[in-house]
Amino acid sequence: MSNPGDADATPITSARQLADYLAAGGKPREHFTIGTEHEKFGFRYADYAAPPYEPGGIRALLEGMAATDGWAPILDGTNPIGLKKGTASVSLEPAGQFELSGGLVGTLHDTRAEMDAHNALVRRVAEPLGFGFAPLGFHPTLRREQMPWMPKGRYAIMRRHMPTVGGLGLDMMTRTCTVQVNLDFADEADMVRKMRVALALQPVATALFANSPFTEGRPNGYLSYRAHVWTDTDPFRTGIPGVFFEDGFGFERYADWLIDNVPMYFVYRNGGYIDLAGQSFRRFMQGAFGATGAGTATMGDAADHLTTVFTDVRLKRFIEMRGADAGTVPMMVAQSALWVGLIYDPAALAAAEALVRRHPWTEFAALRPLVARRALEAPWQGGTVRDLAREMVAIAEDGLRARGRRDALGRDETVHLAPLRELVAGGPTQAERWLSRFNGEWNGKITEIFRSAAV
Repeated sequence: MSNPGDADATPITSARQLADYLAAGGKPREHFTIGTEHEKFGFRYADYAAPPYEPGGIRALLEGMAATDGWAPILDGTNPIGLKKGTASVSLEPAGQFELSGGLVGTLHDTRAEMDAHNALVRRVAEPLGFGFAPLGFHPTLRREQMPWMPKGRYAIMRRHMPTVGGLGLDMMTRTCTVQVNLDFADEADMVRKMRVALALQPVATALFANSPFTEGRPNGYLSYRAHVWTDTDPFRTGIPGVFFEDGFGFERYADWLIDNVPMYFVYRNGGYIDLAGQSFRRFMQGAFGATGAGTATMGDAADHLTTVFTDVRLKRFIEMRGADAGTVPMMVAQSALWVGLIYDPAALAAAEALVRRHPWTEFAALRPLVARRALEAPWQGGTVRDLAREMVAIAEDGLRARGRRDALGRDETVHLAPLRELVAGGPTQAERWLSRFNGEWNGKITEIFRSAAV
């Protein structure tokens, strides 16, 4: 979401304006960057409960990070609800899941260094407060009503609205964590190619990064319960919409879809949020909600509306991959490596397109509920999703090798695909590793997962 004080007040009266806004994100290939976001659950070492906002909780952590490392606070009213430093930011998910939206970096080596430095800073500030953080796809122990709520105005509106459109939306808000990578496009044609590849193959990423096999202390029958939650959150703004694969798809078609098919949540006016949940952005553009105090629809409102789309891949002024559970640091960097390798090198993108074109997009979309349960063992074309993942990883490896970005030891970026090479060769997912330990050395004591997963 745009920072309220920085919102663009230019009135928006047509989809073309939003299309032009999106198109402005295009940049020359030599200027492409990598932005990785990851979320993690806080836990108190004393009892493994989620830390509250205050006292002695998430607010203190934000204030401690600002004092220790020069981050500037982002406020909602008088409450710090995030931090900003350069192109990087820290934000809070609804139940205090702590999110780093990393800066724009040039290589995956930079991504790993940034993630390591962030986790070290969080540990340094959080440990004296008595809590730590574990990146897992779904909270392994707590019930929904045991999760705290952060004082962010937009979340209060979403909390009221979610139960009207899906059965698991509140779980999505409070009990899930993901890792995402934001990547660039050159122009409209490049955006369309990348969006279609990324959307079709996103269920395979869900399988590779499955890391949420527990709910309320017990195995839940899924390897990515987070992915299952997304199948019953809000059908108007989630999944793999067919519009992305229609002839003629581009920025303006996307803008029309967003304006006409994705209901609103809110607008921000005079220091507060106005609840417009379920309303049409098109009608807002036509002046239908003046009596609410919302006034004229602006480009800032449109930018905020873009952030309320939760498709498996999201288009903003960049392309955001959203299909993976949070996990270990090497796995979270591997998620970025997979997509950088697949779509940043021209030959790799062409190979990925050829892989996708073998089948209708609907066959890839049909994988979404299957990989939630079985991950890489889900059936696919007479074999399993692992077979498809193997082809993806091979293409990504070629793409990263072609980029030739080396670290101080002379290693190229393919080093960050190592966890995925193990998986496609037959190794267990993160979820399967946790289940093995739960049934073995932990003797069913689920709280062991917190210290084991802590970063």
